[in-house]
Amino acid sequence: MPNPEAPRWIAGVEPAPEMLKATGTEILELECREQPARLRDLFDAYSADGEIRSELEALKELAGGKGPVYFLGMGASLCSSFSGSVPLHSNGVPSYSIDAGEWLHYGTSTWEHAALSILLTTSGESAELVELVKAAGSRPLALICNNPASPCWKLATRRLPMLAGPEYGNATKTYTNAAAASIVVAAEILGQKWQPGAALAAGAFAASLERIFDQRSQIESFCRGAANTEIIGRGAAYGGAVMSALCIREMSGHRAAPHTGAGFRHGPNLDVDATHLAIVLALGRCAQLGVKLAAECVRKGGKVVLVSEKDRDRSASLYPVRLDPVPEPWEGLTSIITAQALTLAMIERNGCRLPPRFQYGVMEE
Repeated sequence: MPNPEAPRWIAGVEPAPEMLKATGTEILELECREQPARLRDLFDAYSADGEIRSELEALKELAGGKGPVYFLGMGASLCSSFSGSVPLHSNGVPSYSIDAGEWLHYGTSTWEHAALSILLTTSGESAELVELVKAAGSRPLALICNNPASPCWKLATRRLPMLAGPEYGNATKTYTNAAAASIVVAAEILGQKWQPGAALAAGAFAASLERIFDQRSQIESFCRGAANTEIIGRGAAYGGAVMSALCIREMSGHRAAPHTGAGFRHGPNLDVDATHLAIVLALGRCAQLGVKLAAECVRKGGKVVLVSEKDRDRSASLYPVRLDPVPEPWEGLTSIITAQALTLAMIERNGCRLPPRFQYGVMEE
């Protein structure tokens, strides 16, 4: 019988003693820098592991049924899911990223219309997702999860591992690995070869992370003093924008908000002034719209960190950050790097707001 007093370690793994002594700042940098290796682990397993390959084949068959493919998640897991839903509906397969908490209470009456639902969860412990797995019954359902000791993992019949390893701070490895897994699932459903894009993305992610983290102090200095920080992305990079805002807010306490390009233009764009900072993710097929929006913010007196795949000139109001190029939708991964570097510099300067967490607490709705 399970011991109710036994520690519920993150990802079901007891941390090393030295990890228990690490600060939040140390853990953020460590886990950010671990991302390239964890991505490669996932790509290797999803290419060669027989059990995982069998699950992917099953999902492809299920998704061929009548109806859309739903990606369900909360927080960082929802952010990751855009990397799966965007390429599907861009290629003619209706697909949507849905907040699992809202779906549980307001959306399940339409569940029968889905060909396949994919639940993403780092912990596998979130109360809403546990209830959704229980309520699924015979509905086609799959799980992407980082915790094989979790209730969701034990309840689900179709399961894919996130393979991010234990994570004790903000979602870093779990965001990138869940986004990568979502891209792979989408490609498998579409019958596309994903391995060449994954190899390019892994190399670009590693090179971009090293280069951008080396300039994190300069990025933080440029951004310092902003009253409002808003992060704008489109397509798969919209998930990166939401995750970027979560990273900054959770770790530093500085308030940041995410927007789509259209959402920003039809709202926050109206009050851009000298107190305003925009981080514009000018990536993917709509990159030029991001460049255009960045120029408009600068004209209004705001400051812009412009993240793109090109070298650009810096000015007093514009800080360009270059990412190594990746094919769509892999920008859903690389789009997060700039905010991670900025966040690390902010907490190195001002202290970390979020202490490390080594055990799961009570999971409530």
